[in-house]
Amino acid sequence: MAKARQPMQARELAAALGLEVRGEGDRWIAGAAPLEEAGAEDLSFLANPRYRQQLGRTGAGAVILDPQAAEGFPGTALVADNPYAAWARALELLFPEPRPEPGIHHTAVLGEGAEVAEDARLEARVVVGAGARIESGAWIEAGTVVGDHCVVGAGSRLGPNATLYAGTELGRRVRLHAGVVLGADGFGLAPEGRAYRKIPQVGRVVIEDDVEIGANTCIDRAALEETRVGRGTKIDNLVQIGHNCRIGAHCVISGLAGLAGSAELGEHCTVAAQAGIAGHLHVAPETTIGAKAGVISSIDKPGVYAGFPHQPHNDWRREQASLRQLSSLRERLRALERADKRNPEEGDS
Repeated sequence: MAKARQPMQARELAAALGLEVRGEGDRWIAGAAPLEEAGAEDLSFLANPRYRQQLGRTGAGAVILDPQAAEGFPGTALVADNPYAAWARALELLFPEPRPEPGIHHTAVLGEGAEVAEDARLEARVVVGAGARIESGAWIEAGTVVGDHCVVGAGSRLGPNATLYAGTELGRRVRLHAGVVLGADGFGLAPEGRAYRKIPQVGRVVIEDDVEIGANTCIDRAALEETRVGRGTKIDNLVQIGHNCRIGAHCVISGLAGLAGSAELGEHCTVAAQAGIAGHLHVAPETTIGAKAGVISSIDKPGVYAGFPHQPHNDWRREQASLRQLSSLRERLRALERADKRNPEEGDS
């Protein structure tokens, strides 16, 4: 169970979230926990019907529920049409992120012409290159490098040891976790005889507002123009995004996924873990790519796709079901062949 940094009464919390409260509105909420582990001062939630049986056993002080689940619940309920999203917003209120005092650590290094807002924070051994701009409320943690002529938008937070190569631009409220690398050279090579010549990568990376990028993810600079990640997109740890890629707004890309150079992802797409999208392809908006899928041709029709090579999810499920029967089908075929050899057709006699 997690102890809240900002305890609140159930009524107060419901009002802040715009939710109806049923039951003891004056009950104090001082923590958060799963249904089975929650105590009398904990908030919990039910979003997946699979866990509904736990609702009857929970000791939670208050539970975020949808209207149907709230019917007949004897405890204190905060009624939400989308309990999972309401839970996320409740945690933001109960566990507000601490904001350190603004200032520039004495070991930070600023290049010529660098601009740092008065209310920004630069921690130990941060390096800000020449002509870079750090906007209001930005927080740059220890060891991070912001290259020449980069922009870090207002309210953004860069975790420890992140690296922004020259010319990278972050919008407002961008969150980079530890070890993120933005703007390293794209993997551009030209065959020359039996060797390869590196193609200079002279573009940049642009990250729009409210994007979050997980630890050790790499996004390469464009060869000539921009590699761009649209507003509100959330990217997991250990993702590789190649040069010239264009990712639409409000996409979700899970860990170990990869997009090869010049791939384009439409808005509101989901790419599950370890999926790969080949270069120079387009994926239609509102498309979901399943885990470990391999996209080797453009997807023009929104839907759910899986497998390698990718195919509609239901087709892939049928194919997998058939593959699981291959062994038994082979044995049946061998049995039929043996029976046929023992009993030749009477018509041949």
